[in-house]
Amino acid sequence: MRKYYTLLPALCLITLMTQGQQIKKSEVKRILSTLAADDMQGRETFKPGAEKAATFLEKEFAAAGLQPLAGDNDFRQSFFQYDTKPVKQELVLNGQATQGERVFVSSVEANISWTQDTEVEIAHINAGDNFDSKVRELKRTPKNTLVWVDSTQTEKFNQYAGGLQQHGASKQDSTATVVFVLKQQASDDAGKWSVQASQEVTRLPLCNVAGMITGSGKPDEYVIFSGHYDHIGILAPVKQDSIANGADDDASGVTAVLMLARYFKTHPPVRSILFVAFTGEEIGGYGSRYFSRQLDPEKIVAMFNIEMIGKESKFGKNSAFITGYERSDFGQILGRNLESSAFHFYPDPYPEQQLFYRSDNATLARLGVPAHTISTTQIDKDTLYHSVNDEIESMDFDNITSIIQAIATSATSIVNGKDTPSRIDKAAVSSRR
Repeated sequence: MRKYYTLLPALCLITLMTQGQQIKKSEVKRILSTLAADDMQGRETFKPGAEKAATFLEKEFAAAGLQPLAGDNDFRQSFFQYDTKPVKQELVLNGQATQGERVFVSSVEANISWTQDTEVEIAHINAGDNFDSKVRELKRTPKNTLVWVDSTQTEKFNQYAGGLQQHGASKQDSTATVVFVLKQQASDDAGKWSVQASQEVTRLPLCNVAGMITGSGKPDEYVIFSGHYDHIGILAPVKQDSIANGADDDASGVTAVLMLARYFKTHPPVRSILFVAFTGEEIGGYGSRYFSRQLDPEKIVAMFNIEMIGKESKFGKNSAFITGYERSDFGQILGRNLESSAFHFYPDPYPEQQLFYRSDNATLARLGVPAHTISTTQIDKDTLYHSVNDEIESMDFDNITSIIQAIATSATSIVNGKDTPSRIDKAAVSSRR
């Protein structure tokens, strides 16, 4: 039927294959096999395997001909996380000392000393608020903040504060200091107050690996290709294997980033392109959170985050899905660029899994960037996910290569400045954390 159309798809398929000739399966296999090898020890953040992976990626970025990000001298975007353990906490209300258990602190400072005259923001966790959600939100605030917590939240407050006293805080980045104070009377927040706190702070170094190609016509507009190079490290042995190699999660995505860097180096873009291998995704997205604070989000046109493309999607070969497809026209643009080819992008078929919020695209999406993850994982039935069996032998290299080729082709109109995806509704995304 409609045989007179067969020439156009054939020509487009030839174009897709020609554009993808630099995406060589042999190189895909070499890079992915290196990242997922046993000697990377599962690439766990803060461990030697992650450092070894970062060193490998630096060499690959250099070999691809990338430049460091503006203002950087190399491909490492270094920063720190902090382990903290409370030592002393004191609260004075209207001249009366109160129980220290009424205070907990989210900070990387060793000593905090505030009074009502200190320049800090004031916030509240009220009776009807979701305590856990509000704490997560407030811990990401960019300004030093004192948070008054309604007495109806006492049980949740004590659970959280008790956990900090016993185990210390989960790893934090160097955002603002936030002090949470439990009210006992409604008027507690109306008088004079002072808070003093001290804690043990251990600084832990980590890094993203990032490079760029400067655009020829719109150098101050950016397109991002990203994946995360960390995984979960060493697990309890299963049949004498204890290394969670992370071939699919996410050596496959980082391999795509490297191959796309090579491709666009020989197909110079109009907009600048940033290529990023994030750290810390598995423990809270710390790499992408740090990265997002280094850029003006209004200058980021789109983010192609690539995660778990090592196997066929539920839609079969020549297919992948896009998380948050409905939140911008990013997916529609990619689809138009591939409409005469055999490859198709689909909306995320697993909305109940909340994948849009579970990868490194989420941080920039909350800032309004059309930031989406491209994936093929059948997450609802993937028995290899986060196991010692996520190994190179489970990878479909033909399929991975075709996906990378399709991403390169589908991104062309965006990197060349012809298409600009619509922005994501920041309020709608920020309400889901």
